[in-house]
Amino acid sequence: MGFKMGIVGLPNVGKSTLFNALTRTAAAQAANFPFCTIEPNVGEVAVPDARLEKLAAIAASKQIIPTRMTFVDIAGLVRGASKGEGLGNQFLANIRECDAIAHVLRCFEDGDITHVEGRIDPVADAETIETELMLADMESIERRLVALGKKLRGGDQETLDQDRLLRAALAVLNDGKPARIVQVAEDDRRTWRLLQLLTSKPVLFVCNVEESCAAKGNSQSARVAEMAAKQGAASVVISAKIEEEISQLANDEAAMFLEEMGLEEAGLDRLIRAGYKLLGLQTYFTIGPKEARAWTIPAKTLAPQAAGVIHGDFEKGFIRAETIGYDDYIAGNGETGAKEAGKFRVEGKTYEVKDGDVLHFLFNA
Repeated sequence: MGFKMGIVGLPNVGKSTLFNALTRTAAAQAANFPFCTIEPNVGEVAVPDARLEKLAAIAASKQIIPTRMTFVDIAGLVRGASKGEGLGNQFLANIRECDAIAHVLRCFEDGDITHVEGRIDPVADAETIETELMLADMESIERRLVALGKKLRGGDQETLDQDRLLRAALAVLNDGKPARIVQVAEDDRRTWRLLQLLTSKPVLFVCNVEESCAAKGNSQSARVAEMAAKQGAASVVISAKIEEEISQLANDEAAMFLEEMGLEEAGLDRLIRAGYKLLGLQTYFTIGPKEARAWTIPAKTLAPQAAGVIHGDFEKGFIRAETIGYDDYIAGNGETGAKEAGKFRVEGKTYEVKDGDVLHFLFNA
């Protein structure tokens, strides 16, 4: 089960530098000119989770396999992208394929790195991209409504649902607001996702600050945080330059570097976890002497569907899930101790898997 977060922003805000740090590669060319990223670069990153190593230590697991997220470095957008300016059409198509957006905003001053609009104003930058996405959505919706109009007479329920949801989105867009504020009923969520509206995707604002402000941010990142709060969105502060340097160091050297910089942890760890939370994801574990492994599922996933993440046969032939909560596993120093403390449970098909559950599935082959 893959989850993609697209890294977007105006040219020269640090997107490719951030992507290089995330993937620990130089796959994305970081250069001081617009459109240095022509094709979207895709990289998988491990989701940091200290729980996994603790579980592995108790079980003496030979291998540790973290869960992963996919990040896509997308070409820089410019004003007019909704009309095809710059690499607009390609940019919009690449965003459409992502589950969420990490919107990188330039919150640093550097005379050697030009800004495409000649000024440093992250809030205005955010508004520029949001406006282009909204314009693209409005144009797309109007085209679709025309196409659906010919089918509505047939009374097909799916067509009626699409028409209703598209009109609800268009109403908020015409009011100058993104489609993600539309209240979507549970029964409509699948149809809503299939519409693939650009402004329906959750957004995480990433404030790229200078090295000296990496720990606490600066006045520009504070403005972004205020904007995000008003929108019900999240924001994180990082220094992409620092993160790229850290990504090239060994673990012990990285820890020393972070301490010298007054940072408790790498900004990328916070960014990845924030993206994970933004997508409504959670983790369960399978633990044994061979391997300790983390698995990603959406929140509120039922046990059979969680089993299906490992293998489709696990879901089809699901019998039950043997379950121990993470805290109970740690407190019992493993499965035996948890059982002796009465913390071992057997759950059926209606069990909603909790974040941190240690699971073993029984199924018919």
